[in-house]
Amino acid sequence: MTTTKASFRTIGTFARTCAAASVVGMGLLLGAAGISGQANAQAAPAAINGAQQIANQFSSVKTMTGDFVQFGPRGEQTEGTFYIERPGKIRFTYNKPSPIRVISDGESVVINNRKLDTWDLYPLSKTPLKLLLADQIDLTGDRVKSVKEEPDMTTIVLGDKSVFGNSTIKMMFDPKTYELRQWTITDAQGLDTTVMITNVRKDVKFAKDMFTIDYTRIAMKR
Repeated sequence: MTTTKASFRTIGTFARTCAAASVVGMGLLLGAAGISGQANAQAAPAAINGAQQIANQFSSVKTMTGDFVQFGPRGEQTEGTFYIERPGKIRFTYNKPSPIRVISDGESVVINNRKLDTWDLYPLSKTPLKLLLADQIDLTGDRVKSVKEEPDMTTIVLGDKSVFGNSTIKMMFDPKTYELRQWTITDAQGLDTTVMITNVRKDVKFAKDMFTIDYTRIAMKR
């Protein structure tokens, strides 16, 4: 594992590689609306309290799976199945003809093109996905950039400039059920990738190797 860590790329390179691979930004994620200037200011305390309730409910779901539709910065659309296990684990398997799969094992994120047998590896801690996949989503400090409450959707924008620069993650929840509907990752270059999820099943059991990354094979390819 030590060998592969040395080849970790920056989050900017990560977004560009995703775009080239058609997984773009990873949200892995073009949002229904872009991050507005309002997102640069910290949200009001009352809004943060409401958002924390939603985040706590979402964090209590330790495993989930379902279908996704992903929209990239250039309008490209891909579909597939996702799997989440807290803390830190996620897997995206894209429907054919896409040869892409994305796996996070809680420490690293790998983008694998099975057709070309390429493996791009990144530290989970340097991507906004870390916030989405945390065991407990922490909205303290200045991580909350904005909270927008509407009758049919609550939108929470999170970021941590000290960790992943200007990249942010926008999560959209059903205000009645607190269920996550979609998320958008905006990278440092302002490129958006959105993932919309449906047919979600919670509290499911996964095979032991669901989130396994083959570091030995990655090392052999470098």
